[in-house]
Amino acid sequence: MLSDLRAQLAKHLEESLKRKLPSDTVLPPVELDFPAQRLHGEFSANIALKSAKVLRKAPLAIAEEFRGIFQDSLAHTPFQDKIAKIEVKNPGFINFFLTPPALFEILEEIFKAKNDYGRSDRGRGQKVQVEVVSANPTGPLSVAHARQAAVGDALAHILDFLGFKATREYYINDGGNQINLLGESIRCRAIELLGGQSTLPENGYQGEYIKDIAREFITRAGVKTLDALAGQDPVNFRNYGVDYLLSVIRKDLEDFNVRFECWTNETKVATKDNIAAVLKLLGEKGFLYEKDGALWFKSTHFGDDKDRVVRKSDGSHTYLLPDIVYHKNKYERGFTRIINIWGPDHHGYIPRIKAAAQALGKSPDSLNVLIVQLATIYRDGKPVSMSTRRGEFISLREVIDEVGVDAARFFFLMRHIDAHLDFDLELAKKETPENPVYYIQYAHARIHSINKKAQEACLKQRENSFSLLNAPEELDLIKKLGSFPDILSVCCHELDPYALMQYLHELAMVFHKFYDQHRVIGDDKDLSAERLALANATKIVLANGLRLLGLSTPERM
Repeated sequence: MLSDLRAQLAKHLEESLKRKLPSDTVLPPVELDFPAQRLHGEFSANIALKSAKVLRKAPLAIAEEFRGIFQDSLAHTPFQDKIAKIEVKNPGFINFFLTPPALFEILEEIFKAKNDYGRSDRGRGQKVQVEVVSANPTGPLSVAHARQAAVGDALAHILDFLGFKATREYYINDGGNQINLLGESIRCRAIELLGGQSTLPENGYQGEYIKDIAREFITRAGVKTLDALAGQDPVNFRNYGVDYLLSVIRKDLEDFNVRFECWTNETKVATKDNIAAVLKLLGEKGFLYEKDGALWFKSTHFGDDKDRVVRKSDGSHTYLLPDIVYHKNKYERGFTRIINIWGPDHHGYIPRIKAAAQALGKSPDSLNVLIVQLATIYRDGKPVSMSTRRGEFISLREVIDEVGVDAARFFFLMRHIDAHLDFDLELAKKETPENPVYYIQYAHARIHSINKKAQEACLKQRENSFSLLNAPEELDLIKKLGSFPDILSVCCHELDPYALMQYLHELAMVFHKFYDQHRVIGDDKDLSAERLALANATKIVLANGLRLLGLSTPERM
């Protein structure tokens, strides 16, 4: 793989400098990056720039010196046949150009690994819990939840591919006042449906879906009069609403190709006994104190800007306490790394939950909180208003029905998670190169079409001989294929699948350029066999990437 060669070469270069320079010279590590432009080679090192202060020389002079050391060190090594030349460029970069045979090894590796190309054991089986969406069951999933779902599911796919054991978990917030508000909102709408008058509670839920739930509740409960409705326990409205909406949420996520290994109820985890046990544990560790009749958690001890109340003066607990119980439960289930995917309204909550993890005796690095920014839906060039409580929002179901699962998932991944996303419904429906997901999937389908033509021409690809692939567009495509494993490493490091989405779009661009410039199936059978192999290697990588993003791999468009 290109990533393996880069790592091995960097290690070799670093050792060569240690052998040639005085023993008391301490230099930064040699790092090889991928240059943005092909004219700068396959790898580029900035070690000369980083060493200028240590060696007290101009970076360009250092680069020339280091190039000589590197060239001498490559002789009589396996790298000798892989490095075509080493070049120095202002202000002190050292660029490495690979030989075509070295690039051809990328194709051999792809055909050897096929669907496993890019897979690694980086995670070494580490158990990772990815808490995805976890929206309150008080309404259908919004586009904000949809974006979290797309990000979390794709990230879990990538982590699994890299040797982790990722568990997607939905935490059902079925406790607290918002659930009581849901039940009361349903009760009020039920009264209205039976001809009575009612007033929704302050901050009650106003969407049409509340009327639908109330109507179904009346039917299922056999309630026909206001007196019969008044005889219903308020808990019945709440429980029915939660069950109804959870079934809607489960179906929407399943149709969005997001499937959870675990659904966890707050009411089953944050029980009175478990809350008491956590308070006892934190108290014994000296992380709790009483003030003004309330019980406080010493979160400032772990870097928070102020201490936090966990139990109010009236005896009720804050949201933080059951969350501490839940995170204790996560660690007790054997997860060594926890990834919470939250919306931007929870940004200020991060320091206190990090403090809680440390108070439980865990490293702060064991808990990652990803804040996924909101998405604005555009229809006909105009943003659509969003308010869950007022019922004025586009749901995940509406987006799926309007643009399809693939376009929906892809568009929700089109920006870094920390960037606001503009989702253009009209663009997502276009079947033109202007639509990025169509553009990528079209490349995959185009290669399938090429294979059909190859079968008609009785042409078979080569998988271990590529000496005829020397055009710039062919070599550029091979290089792009070789960087796939590194892109997955970037996604893992950043805990963001955006880099993979961007890579697939770039790969499709490079492939389409190759296809437009060169006829794959032509008169030269040997060249055609090698170009067919190049196309199919691209198909493998496109398919691997699309699957990791949870997208389909169409054979025709």
